[in-house]
Amino acid sequence: MTLILYAQPYDTTATGFYFRSLEEYEASARMLTNSNGDPVEEFEIQFIDGEEIDCALAEAIGMSQANFRDFLEIAETWADGTKELTVVAVGYCGYEFDPDRCPSEYKVDIFAAETMRELAEQFVEEGVYGDIPEQLQGYIDYEAIARDLAMSCFEVTVAGRRMVCESY
Repeated sequence: MTLILYAQPYDTTATGFYFRSLEEYEASARMLTNSNGDPVEEFEIQFIDGEEIDCALAEAIGMSQANFRDFLEIAETWADGTKELTVVAVGYCGYEFDPDRCPSEYKVDIFAAETMRELAEQFVEEGVYGDIPEQLQGYIDYEAIARDLAMSCFEVTVAGRRMVCESY
């Protein structure tokens, strides 16, 4: 799906424009004038249409006139998993957005689980808590493990996908 953004002028006497690329933006912005014939220089950049993960990314980084160029580049080149990691790190964990920073440097883990309970079951199955004999597995209190996990992990929904994350 193609990204569609909108440049809304702060000057209320000018009309904004839609754009899909930096080139379209620059061409339209260069030609735009207000009712007095003066050039318009300041815009609010709005996400209009595109993939759900790109919308979440735009929101997380606080897309603006100052960073939409970076947004356009990363929306096109980054994989969805990298975008998810950035949304979680910047949008939920307080990291500053830096387009030159490799998202794998964020101290955030995203687990393949939708809930704390599911993560607790996954950890037991993977042996995180050691080898548990099969005859004892029916006595495990997964809800208690999930409550313990919630001390360091959190559940989020990014672009319609539920996940459990940890920031360390």
